[in-house]
Amino acid sequence: MEQPIYSTRAHVFQIDPNTKKNWLPTSKHAVTVSYFYDSTRNVYRIISLDGTKAIINSTISPNMTFTKTSQKFGQWADSRANTVYGLGFSTEHHLSKFAEKFAEYKEAARLAKEKSQEKMDMATSPSQESPAGELSSPLTPVTPPMENINGTDEICDTTPNSDARPEPAQNALAFAHSPAMTKHWEAELEALKGNNAKLTAALLESTANVKQWKQQLAAYQEEAERLHKRVTELECQSNQTPVIKSQKTELNQTIEELETALRDKEEEMEKLKEELENMNDLMEQKDTLTQKLEETELRSRVLEEQLAGAEQRLEENQEEQENFRKSLRTLLELLDGKIFELTELRDTLARLIEEAS
Repeated sequence: MEQPIYSTRAHVFQIDPNTKKNWLPTSKHAVTVSYFYDSTRNVYRIISLDGTKAIINSTISPNMTFTKTSQKFGQWADSRANTVYGLGFSTEHHLSKFAEKFAEYKEAARLAKEKSQEKMDMATSPSQESPAGELSSPLTPVTPPMENINGTDEICDTTPNSDARPEPAQNALAFAHSPAMTKHWEAELEALKGNNAKLTAALLESTANVKQWKQQLAAYQEEAERLHKRVTELECQSNQTPVIKSQKTELNQTIEELETALRDKEEEMEKLKEELENMNDLMEQKDTLTQKLEETELRSRVLEEQLAGAEQRLEENQEEQENFRKSLRTLLELLDGKIFELTELRDTLARLIEEAS
């Protein structure tokens, strides 16, 4: 049965079959790339799925070589698939870890091939030992002239209205505080939107991982059931007690390991459920802040309308005062004329009195 033994995430590329120089992306975003071990055939494979499509299915052979072409990009040639695969990682550490695993499983594949060759030689020549043949020289992969490929995400890589009209000074004070409140709630909402986007991306990635883990758990459960059945069959074979006990111990150990892995996956699923609940709480907070922002904007518009009305009334009062001043000036001019006329009349009466005496 084939089981994953190491997994990482990377952007996947293949060499252009026509030019043999340019890289062609086979995934729109970073996908899971896993090493699998087939215990039945004793082979190691590199497999990557984009949805349901297999974009990498490469069997590791002793003549393969994984080459680092930059700090975050590596490649290897697969003569069976007649192509060159390229992987772009997010960090140099992930690239180094993948290269170490490639070298480890390549050596394991070499040893398995030597053992198989020895068995074949012994089968063909049982009376004569023959040394294992030398391995062919490693295949040097094509190094395309694309120095800018580094495996980073840049490659491919969520109010009541009052009828009373306040005085202009009160309107101006309330209106001065309203924009500050609006900016505060807008900043809160933008920060919440950023956190929401990050949590949404994390949730999507976690959902994809959960699907993969569910498949692995199902495979583990099937394997555990098969092993339990095998243990029962071995216990029935009493004529091979020592062998049965040894195989039973190994099978029980394997079952325990599978059960431990199953418990770990269940704990991870519980953590993902908690993260989902936290995200729902953040969504509720976002809705509350959005409602408060709308109420603040509505109050701001009401205050603007009230301020505009107060300014209009102020202009009307100023116009009335100006008209009153003009009327007063006209009245004063009339009074000055009347006073002047009265003065002349007094002077005339005084002269008449003097002449009469």
